[in-house]
Amino acid sequence: MLVAPAVFAAGSGLVGYQQWRADYEASLKAPDGWLSVAGLFWLHEGVNTVELPHQKIGLNLERGKVTYEKRQLKSDGAEHPDVLKFGDVSLTIIERGGKFGVRLRDPNAETRREFTGCKWFPASDAWRVHARWVAYPKPKTIAITNILGMTDQEPSPGYAEFTLQGKKMTLEPVLEGDELFFMFKDVTSAKTTYGAGRCLYAALPKGDAVELDFNKAHNPPCAFTAFATCPLPPKQNILPAAIEAGEKSYGTH
Repeated sequence: MLVAPAVFAAGSGLVGYQQWRADYEASLKAPDGWLSVAGLFWLHEGVNTVELPHQKIGLNLERGKVTYEKRQLKSDGAEHPDVLKFGDVSLTIIERGGKFGVRLRDPNAETRREFTGCKWFPASDAWRVHARWVAYPKPKTIAITNILGMTDQEPSPGYAEFTLQGKKMTLEPVLEGDELFFMFKDVTSAKTTYGAGRCLYAALPKGDAVELDFNKAHNPPCAFTAFATCPLPPKQNILPAAIEAGEKSYGTH
């Protein structure tokens, strides 16, 4: 399962972008948003001790099943993962590359308390790209490696083809629910935008057309917390153009 911020309904015009960006930032700042992620612990087979701010708990991993007090916990690979609450702190099980971990969220985390806000390029209709959609005739998976070096095979239904700055380009997404999820890098990466790349959601194509609205390109969670497992753009999604749209770098990242 890929890790990405929530997607918000599209608005119309510059006011719509302002609302979209406000909703996006609000999701980051929520008590259970990405800014509250304050720990990540990988589990080994058998009994694991997890240290919380004021107590220790035991989690058991056995043959791909994680249990707490004999209760099996659903990971984030499920539609509705289980959440364990211990005072203000919450724990969820994550599954990456065949490994299981525990993600700790704390609404009092320093990253949340000291958040300084997102920065954006000015929104412009010039960055709403009407691309040609090329569907794969047969189901295909592509290798997606995360920031920790773990690789998963994710379904890709096709690719978007478009021209920007006089250059013909393509972007290959994976399916995320009922949307397309693109991970990409461009000439601005590690300069004015986050070095590891950015993310972009798009509605499913209509026939052979798909819209890519780069005004909504946003940072992956690892731009805000060291405890995320963000997917990295595949090499075919490195664009030879400066996409001066969407979210800029945050802090020193």
